[in-house]
Amino acid sequence: MDMLEQGTLTRRKFLCVVDDSPECRLALRFAFRRAARTGGGVVLLYVIEPADFQHWVAVENLMREEAREAAEEVLHTLADEVSQWSGIMPEFAIREGRKQEQVITLLDDEPEIRLLVLGASAEKDGPGPLVTALAGPNSGDLRVPITVVPGTLTIEQIDEIT
Repeated sequence: MDMLEQGTLTRRKFLCVVDDSPECRLALRFAFRRAARTGGGVVLLYVIEPADFQHWVAVENLMREEAREAAEEVLHTLADEVSQWSGIMPEFAIREGRKQEQVITLLDDEPEIRLLVLGASAEKDGPGPLVTALAGPNSGDLRVPITVVPGTLTIEQIDEIT
């Protein structure tokens, strides 16, 4: 029985993986504008990739703490920026591990997430490792559709299509 049959409406959420790339900003704009137009919400996922340095536990813990603080700062900065023009305050998710695995795990953990929005790099060497991994041959394993926002689009073009 789905949520509508139970009489409980859940708000559809868009998942956007964030980092410091230019294509991330475009994907954010797409996700927030679509969410605003459809009455949905947005979840921002920041993944802290594992550090190669693991010689001393105290140093590793300090590095992990600094990475988490940096992640929180990025998320709050982006949230302030997009809430000004979208009116939506996003939810945050900070995970540690490989991006691809953390995206899949979060999708499995959060059934309200109904769409994954990724930004594709405009660089000649491909759309980026996350887009390649998730929108490639294994995309059939995901439970949600993926929207890939090309890094060559302008803000005006994104506003026009959303």
